[in-house]
Amino acid sequence: MNVVKGQKQQYVTIKGTKDGLTLHLDDSCSFNELIVDLEDKLSLNQKRNDDVPIVPVKVKTGNRYLTRKQEEHIRSIIRNKKHLVVDTVESDVISKQEALEIKRNLEVISVARMIRSGQVLKVEGDLMLIGDVNPGGTVIASGNIFIMGALRGVAHAGFDGRRDAIISASIMKPTQLRIGDIMNRAPDSIQNESNLMECAYIDENETIVVDRLQQLSHLRPNLTRLEGGI
Repeated sequence: MNVVKGQKQQYVTIKGTKDGLTLHLDDSCSFNELIVDLEDKLSLNQKRNDDVPIVPVKVKTGNRYLTRKQEEHIRSIIRNKKHLVVDTVESDVISKQEALEIKRNLEVISVARMIRSGQVLKVEGDLMLIGDVNPGGTVIASGNIFIMGALRGVAHAGFDGRRDAIISASIMKPTQLRIGDIMNRAPDSIQNESNLMECAYIDENETIVVDRLQQLSHLRPNLTRLEGGI
């Protein structure tokens, strides 16, 4: 392999898009080498585009994890160049804390018990309750709620603001349903006697509606962790 003497390694690639500039940063070089090349590339690009208006810049760091100090260093370099403003900094790498948070939100917590009047069961992630929720009992989850039994009390799914969460039960006769920040007290649609295998969700009108559980695959096609339904 022939190496050309004096040839400088390129660590930053600048691509122009209809929305501004995208900077692709090499994730295999040292951070110092990256910063040097970033300064050079932006200075050269600025000379070529001295009369352009404010340009948003997207930064893609690939598999490089940036500390807050390193990210701020990159943002500062871009901000110090005329006409440039940082839009986003995107990385394919997440921190251990972020990974644990994602895992916790995706986790299905299985509980086999009856929730009696005055009792509250609250979990992070999805809740699979094998048992009944009696009148006066409450189940709360940051994700979805699946009840293998009768729901006759209160169920609150997506308590941290998730409006795409759902509530399902073998027997759906709640005193109150809540999804995200939307609340519905015993909807009329579930006051009949055939309340078997139903699910509740927020529709396009921001209203909680109850439908047959078989509709769940159409309503939430990405909800595939419980294959075959409940």
